[in-house]
Amino acid sequence: MTSGMSAGISDDAFASYLRRLGIAGPLGAPSAEGLFALQRAHLERVPYENVDIQLGRSVGIDPDLSVRRFAAGRGGYCFHLNGAFATLLDHLGYEVTRHLGGVVTEPDAEAGEGSGEASGAEAVEPAPEPEAEPAPDADVRRVSGNHLALTVRVDGEEYFVDAGLGDGPYEPLPLREGPYRQGGFGYSLERLDTVGWTYRNPGSSAAVVDFLSAPAKTADFEAEHLRLSTSEDSGFVRAFAALRRDADGIDVLRGRVLSRIDPVEGTTERVLEGPEEFYAVLEGVFGRELDDLTPVDRVALWTRVDAAHEAWLETRRG
Repeated sequence: MTSGMSAGISDDAFASYLRRLGIAGPLGAPSAEGLFALQRAHLERVPYENVDIQLGRSVGIDPDLSVRRFAAGRGGYCFHLNGAFATLLDHLGYEVTRHLGGVVTEPDAEAGEGSGEASGAEAVEPAPEPEAEPAPDADVRRVSGNHLALTVRVDGEEYFVDAGLGDGPYEPLPLREGPYRQGGFGYSLERLDTVGWTYRNPGSSAAVVDFLSAPAKTADFEAEHLRLSTSEDSGFVRAFAALRRDADGIDVLRGRVLSRIDPVEGTTERVLEGPEEFYAVLEGVFGRELDDLTPVDRVALWTRVDAAHEAWLETRRG
């Protein structure tokens, strides 16, 4: 367990964070029911997005900063999302542990980032992806550190908890080997030898994620965050994406392509026609407040997104 991680963050900051999640009243003692409700609220209200990275801003992953940013209506990617969520859970009295994780490059793991079952990956723009080296033989060495994973122990049970995959489970998964169904989506957990766990989400771009059982701290992710948020080789730098999970499916905005992944109804998609529609969707569908973007920022982001879309279309014509 990583204890005391919320020390130094004000009660007012956490209260604002909880209001972002739609929670205004007292929560009571930690419970499995409370944990499930918190993860659902986080996935629905705090989007996975890389607006700042696309604008050349490498926003830090200190949990205090992420808590304040989420309270102000922003989103982020796994280091921000799970980092802040772990801190909130710790503040609320949950026994939460951070773990070094990594998206694994395997034959059954598709390229891209955050799609879910029936994603139609061939029909949409390439998305930012947690990048990993091909998995070496040693289980520990193949955990690249490009994902921050969480586990929580409550009511005598341990759970895999994740608000930072974009298209991951809507609710925590018991940290036990086996398959799990949530609605029309299927997941599984299995042991990674004696050192950790492997999470699988068939059809997702992050189809295989390994994480070590040993506790981790924020500093363990700093170097990889810097690389993913600044390197020209990083998928987060190359392409824009926003994702939001709810009880029925996943909303995905990759560049100008807006998709709705519904395991029952199938996947629908459409191309956004201009900056007005793009920003309306980003704010209305994904809940990402835009008051931090100046007119210059808006022009720069749309220009980048539109240029990437045209380049993607050209590859499809070839």
